[in-house]
Amino acid sequence: MNTRLSVPVLIAASLTACVRAGGGIVADQTLPAALRAGSHEVTLNGARQFYRVGGAARQGVPPVVFLHGGPGQGSQHFDALVGPYLEPQLRMVYYDQRGSGKSERPASGDYAVATLVEDVEALRRTLGVPRVALVGHSFGALLALEYAARYPENVSHLVFVSGLWDADLQCRLRAQRLAQLRPEAYARAAGDTIASDGTRRSPCHVEFQALRGAEREAYNTEMMFPNPAVSARIDSVNAAHGVSNTGEMGRALFSNGLMTYRFAAFDRLTMPVLVIAGRHDGAAQPAGLRELARRLPNARFVEYERSGHFVYLDEPGRFAREIAAFVLPR
Repeated sequence: MNTRLSVPVLIAASLTACVRAGGGIVADQTLPAALRAGSHEVTLNGARQFYRVGGAARQGVPPVVFLHGGPGQGSQHFDALVGPYLEPQLRMVYYDQRGSGKSERPASGDYAVATLVEDVEALRRTLGVPRVALVGHSFGALLALEYAARYPENVSHLVFVSGLWDADLQCRLRAQRLAQLRPEAYARAAGDTIASDGTRRSPCHVEFQALRGAEREAYNTEMMFPNPAVSARIDSVNAAHGVSNTGEMGRALFSNGLMTYRFAAFDRLTMPVLVIAGRHDGAAQPAGLRELARRLPNARFVEYERSGHFVYLDEPGRFAREIAAFVLPR
């Protein structure tokens, strides 16, 4: 099954202007072996990990590393469905984080954010480049923030897409939406504010406790996918590649406090940052992402009017144009 899409002619033509802004094409055989087009399996930070490279390598333009969400989703859907829009102008690296996609599930069970940050740094060193541009989606956007704060000198540009940065704020926004859409379920969970150990539950408790099983699955789809066919396309690509989200990575992160996460090292991110939100995204709502952009020293906020959580699938042409314009030299 061929899961890569043809780039529409009009979109390809509009991207040509972006390409002209970048440096000249670099021959693949002159690049470090790890940055040449194709699939790669390498050991990063003690775990075997997979990535695929594709697209135009340009003089003076860093490779763009995609950090997927989930946690544990893998990069295959982005590669297949969005890669064709990006590759005419950018060298793309579709990276599967440990325990995700085609990468190893480590026997240690180590999925700490600090470990994942060091995985990304090991990937950069393996690629043999001084800097990378990062596109992080959902949980991958959190990882991009943490990597950029730890290694700011190694990041040329950061694109934060529909991500988590302040669980308290973002869960309060989600709870407000739940109250509007499922008032009875909200009322049940909102009244249960004290945990069994006597501590006060976080705002994230409301949504997670209000809905269970199939009802929760249906609500999540409603919150993230204004067009349910987009969810089906992701599933189709993953099935074609024989990958799935096992949940192992997510369970480890959630059990170690992901729902109390809050990014605070704003002054460390001096590189240009593009924050992208989908107007219809109930998971990472625009109001919360607009606040992140306000706190960063060199950030710009963009809202996609027709998109949900997966803005790059809802509006792929616009997404590709804006990423190219953002990363390529002017």
